[in-house]
Amino acid sequence: MTEDKIKLKLQPEVLEAVVIRFVGDSGDGMQLTGTQFSDTSAMFGNDIATFPNYPAEIRAPQGSLYGVSGFQVHIGSVEVSTPGDSVDLLVAMNPAALKTNLYALKPGHTLIVDTDSFTKKNLEKAEYTTNPLEDGSLENYRVIEVDMTSLTKEALKDVSDLDTKSISRSKNMFSLGMVYWMYDRSKDYTIDFFNKKFKTQPSIIEANTKVLNAGYYYAETLELIPNAYTISPAKMSPGTYRIIMGNTATAWGFLAAAEKTGLELFLGSYPITPATDILHELVKHKHFGVKAFQAEDEIAGVTSAIGAAFAGDLAITTTSGPGLALKGEAIGLAIMTELPLVIVDVQRGGPSTGLPTKTEQSDLLQAMYGRNGESPLIVIAASTPANCFNFAYEASRLALEHMTPVILLTDGYIANGSAPWKIKTVAEMPEIKCNRITKVKENWHPYERNEKTLARNWAIPGTPGLEHRIGGLEKDAVTGNISYEPMNHEKMTEIRAKKIELVQFNIPDLEIEFAKEGDLLVIGWGGTYGSLHSAVKQIYDEGYKKIGYAHFNYINPMPKNTGEILSKYKKIVVCELNTGQFASILKIKFGQFEFLQFNKIQGLPFSNDDLIQKFNELV
Repeated sequence: MTEDKIKLKLQPEVLEAVVIRFVGDSGDGMQLTGTQFSDTSAMFGNDIATFPNYPAEIRAPQGSLYGVSGFQVHIGSVEVSTPGDSVDLLVAMNPAALKTNLYALKPGHTLIVDTDSFTKKNLEKAEYTTNPLEDGSLENYRVIEVDMTSLTKEALKDVSDLDTKSISRSKNMFSLGMVYWMYDRSKDYTIDFFNKKFKTQPSIIEANTKVLNAGYYYAETLELIPNAYTISPAKMSPGTYRIIMGNTATAWGFLAAAEKTGLELFLGSYPITPATDILHELVKHKHFGVKAFQAEDEIAGVTSAIGAAFAGDLAITTTSGPGLALKGEAIGLAIMTELPLVIVDVQRGGPSTGLPTKTEQSDLLQAMYGRNGESPLIVIAASTPANCFNFAYEASRLALEHMTPVILLTDGYIANGSAPWKIKTVAEMPEIKCNRITKVKENWHPYERNEKTLARNWAIPGTPGLEHRIGGLEKDAVTGNISYEPMNHEKMTEIRAKKIELVQFNIPDLEIEFAKEGDLLVIGWGGTYGSLHSAVKQIYDEGYKKIGYAHFNYINPMPKNTGEILSKYKKIVVCELNTGQFASILKIKFGQFEFLQFNKIQGLPFSNDDLIQKFNELV
């Protein structure tokens, strides 16, 4: 064989995209492993979507089926909208991880297992009656059995100041090294990460680096992996990008809004999964004037934020479904007082504590109607990890410009997921027009309103000449003094509703992807965007040009052209991770149309195959 032919054989095979899932016990470091692979691929220029999957229990028994932690990443040289359905490579660190995730691996594709973990005890915990590595049940897959724990210990035999537990925990870097070689990734980014994160612990740097290299070179020697694969950089618009999680993007969107308006940012919050990371992120930014208050309960969290709004801050509170229920009365107070407040609800499975680490869209009706009396507010929803930034900023803009609370809905899927985000400067962000007044006007009253938006004045307490009173009881339409006059109450109720209705003139029109009219319109909202977009795109690209897709980020009010869009299609199907809450709202507002439904309530996002099957049935 000539030298040229040898070189040709060793060239990595080029793939368009690949889906990889790392799974193991909750202490095996799968989140870190997946994050490092994702970040390295992003540095290379791939488009990316990720889906971390945590156990619901704080510390499930080691080796148990319900203690499995996973991280899935989809990387591509083409557009990547979801973390993917079926998996091309599954890395399983123990029997429980294998049992709970094998269903996702494509037949004929690669499975890497740590054989050291397949002990009799661990097999029993995973409810295996026989060892799957020996009973033939894995014959449809390319199985790479690795004594990962033993090889990790061998690689670290000369590192004297690490205990046995620390050495064993380094095995996740062995698996990462193997995957880096398989997909032609550089180890440099991760080694640089070690040097920065553990700069005061040189033995940890040495250990992780050694194990990463050991896994990399071990994969190079395996006959089961004849050559590496590579995924070329994706074509993306010019700019500076970083990988960002949805919760982080939400926090940064609020920082940008505070910077744009010159207001101090106040967060009053009580920790709750999966929203707590927003609190964690904002605490890091005191140098931007952030005031983060971890309250003793949900009610204290929201009422402290209302107080901050009264005092002139950009005020937010964060929660998930159970916490939103607890905040309901106080949100009604903010509506009555007409103060700007943003409530972030990172939705999860329910009811009650439900599935705290799993995704769902079951809080929509609560966001719309979960308060006493006639108390409408603005409801918007983010749709990707990256645009959580945009919609946190937008929620702030709408609250400040319309002097009303805004509920921003995200969900566990996009809050914990990550994607490339094109970094923006504050100067690039839209203007925010506050209703805040600082100068005394003759015959001033706190409930004088902007004629266009009906937003009231926002005067800061203690400003000479702008002293006023507000409260939770019905007030006079102009002075703000308490009023029990029946006609005044009716007038104020109508004003508060009209104020929300007028927001439709301050938000974008609804846009359609793919066919602008035709046989079938697919409707989604919130975090289902990636799945629905991918499925409709596949059908459209395969030749069916009569299918369109409309995604709602603005729910109350809806875009003013919604009815016009709906009239252009023969059939309409609304896809939601609930039993049909948005479909119910559409039926109330647009009863002249028939709305079909496709629903899933499993704590998981839509799968591409299920969506395509449903859409093909309808057309």
